[in-house]
Amino acid sequence: MDIRIYVGNLSKSTTEEEIKALFAQEGEVTSVDLVKDRDTGLSKGFAFVTMTSQENADKAIKKYNAYSLAGSELKVNIAKPRVDRK
Repeated sequence: MDIRIYVGNLSKSTTEEEIKALFAQEGEVTSVDLVKDRDTGLSKGFAFVTMTSQENADKAIKKYNAYSLAGSELKVNIAKPRVDRK
């Protein structure tokens, strides 16, 4: 079962590859979705990381919440389900 993790307070210069490399230290990462501004192409400061197991996701959350990456203190937790806005 894949587990989606929210990663917030990212530096604008952080790349998907940097995020994947960081979280892969705690287990298999199946995808990284770095949310970017459609006009500038720069990071909006948050991403979603999908990991293959709850155990690895829990370890990554514990290790990287409040972790300093590129001068920013990360906010990491389980991603909330997407809500339809209509």
